[in-house]
Amino acid sequence: MLAVSAASGIFGRLVVDHLLARCPAQDVVVAVRAPERVADLAARGVQVRRGDYDAPDTLRTAFKDADRLLLISSPELDPVRRIRQHRSAIEAARDAGVGAVVYTSFLDADVQAEGVTEAHHATERALRASGLPHTLVRHPFYSEAFLNPGLHAAILSGVLDDATGGRGINTAFRSDLAEAAARVLTEADHLGRAYDFTGTLWSYPQLAQVLTRMCGTTVVHRVRDSASPGAQGWLEEQVRGGALERQTDDLRRVLGRPPTTLDEAVTKILARPAPGSDVAK
Repeated sequence: MLAVSAASGIFGRLVVDHLLARCPAQDVVVAVRAPERVADLAARGVQVRRGDYDAPDTLRTAFKDADRLLLISSPELDPVRRIRQHRSAIEAARDAGVGAVVYTSFLDADVQAEGVTEAHHATERALRASGLPHTLVRHPFYSEAFLNPGLHAAILSGVLDDATGGRGINTAFRSDLAEAAARVLTEADHLGRAYDFTGTLWSYPQLAQVLTRMCGTTVVHRVRDSASPGAQGWLEEQVRGGALERQTDDLRRVLGRPPTTLDEAVTKILARPAPGSDVAK
């Protein structure tokens, strides 16, 4: 039996899709806070159980009979609460007799205990202390934060501007990371390993060249002095400082193929209707 926690989110649903391509639906359990949100998965034959990170008793029941559990990190932003939720999930997995845990951590969580990796660092330590066999799959930032249908605006204006300083970006798409998680859950030889996943390195100057080649009109790359507002601006600052240039071969090796390339990603994005267009309504 394979269990997936927090499976009602975008990433969790992608993992379930990949699992259903690899094993019978009756062998897949999803643990979600609100079972009614995944009625479509139940209709596909997946076992749906209530599993709330803030209610440990529900987790023990949800994880029962699971040979392997994909512990998807909580969406909670407060690290203190997030750590408490993850520790509760690990304790519930141990109490329920789960055979092994696969945890979606974050790049550099093994060496950085503060900032975006704080809860992941603590969770990795808690897993080691639990004695449960486990695998760590450390994610980079999602490519969707940068590569999305908003690129249509750059094509219309002929200008792609950003504040990343032209530095490399090692993001990966959720679909690739979800497939990798499904493989780790269902294949042998992954237990005890820690994978540092990165996608194919790309940059905004390269993206402007790809857009120009694919849309048939010139898209000029322009360096912007000021960062975007909010979280996007913070991400741009990380890129500009070189924090997203680390690369490993782990994702390619687990997938058995190269991660989605910039060309492949742009092709898919341009095939979708532009936001606000009549076709998108």
